[in-house]
Amino acid sequence: MDSNVLRHISALEERYPQLSVCNDAIKGAYEIMEQAYANGRKLLVCGNGGSASDSEHIVGELMKEFKLKRKVYKNQAEAMKRIDSELGSVLAEHLQGALPAITLTGHSSLTTAFMNDSLPELIFAQQVNGYGKAGDVFLGISTSGNSRNVLFAAVAAKAKGLKVIGLTGAKDCRLAHLADLCIQVPETETYKIQELHLPVYHCLCMMLEEHFFGK
Repeated sequence: MDSNVLRHISALEERYPQLSVCNDAIKGAYEIMEQAYANGRKLLVCGNGGSASDSEHIVGELMKEFKLKRKVYKNQAEAMKRIDSELGSVLAEHLQGALPAITLTGHSSLTTAFMNDSLPELIFAQQVNGYGKAGDVFLGISTSGNSRNVLFAAVAAKAKGLKVIGLTGAKDCRLAHLADLCIQVPETETYKIQELHLPVYHCLCMMLEEHFFGK
């Protein structure tokens, strides 16, 4: 792993020494996501309550500039200008590189229709079934690691050939056993778990941005 990428884990450990126990899991999650993005795949992410907000937050950091400038590639910029000189020039100047990510916590028309017609606990799984392709990554966030809608989605994801990453608290949980890799932060109270989830996923987003846009 590139030293410029690894420095983000070192910085995380300096600011949050208690997260040093998660270093190997964070590296593993990064490697899964980096490989998926290198192969042109995407991330699907979900959670409930505060973890739903975290899902939105992660997508925001990946789909636009986070710490680094992300100019579009020269070939893309030239293609847009050829299509329309005026509009293409604006796009070339302001459009930002993105790492494709979709939160499964929005889409109110879809989610309410499905929850009204079928089993509400399957709403994330239904979206995984629709959006997910083999080689994509599913990130399930659950402070308990036992949220049934997240567990159903994890099973659906694995069945379709997605890699599954869990982000939970310290207690043993079903998501940790279902996931290909689970980052279990060293806290057991919900709000304390959530306080540590944020620096973990910020670190992952910075590592990915460093790799794909840092050169």
